Amino acid sequence: MFCMQCGQEVHQEARFCHGCGTALKPQALGAECEVATPRAFAQYAGFWHRALALLIDWVLANILGMLVVLPLSFVLGMTMVGQEPEVIAGAGALLGIVMGTAVFWLYFTVFESSGWQATPAKRMLGLRVTDADGQRIGFGRANARYWSKILSAMTLYIGFLMVAFTERKQGLHDMVASTLVVRPARQ
Repeated sequence: MFCMQCGQEVHQEARFCHGCGTALKPQALGAECEVATPRAFAQYAGFWHRALALLIDWVLANILGMLVVLPLSFVLGMTMVGQEPEVIAGAGALLGIVMGTAVFWLYFTVFESSGWQATPAKRMLGLRVTDADGQRIGFGRANARYWSKILSAMTLYIGFLMVAFTERKQGLHDMVASTLVVRPARQ
């Protein structure tokens, strides 16, 4: 949730905004604070910011993947001493594909469903992944968002290009998972 005064994200039970110090007014019907939706103060992240974040994340995830796969490849190679080179190459390729897929899946899914609400690159660029109400997404929705990117790619990458042309800057994978990528407003 966001402060009505400055747009800073505030905890649901907060009485004052930690960004600007404004007292958050209780609503007439209950003890909840008056807050704004992300539509009121956050900007939707555009195509080029998201493309840059994806490029940086791709590099970071590949480095992480190498740190995981290389030691496992060494152990696999040591256990297969004496096997035919084709068998070793096939096992190495299978290990690379399985572990690479797992690393990328966990990298994006865990970070986007975490308290950061973003991968490291999105966080560096000030972007957050939220649901339609500006709330943090859970692991299931982050998982759906990740695997929906296959659909965005299968449409000749038009699913990714949709970010540049849709009102809320959503790609096909964002629409499938009901997510938004936003840039919270600065003071």
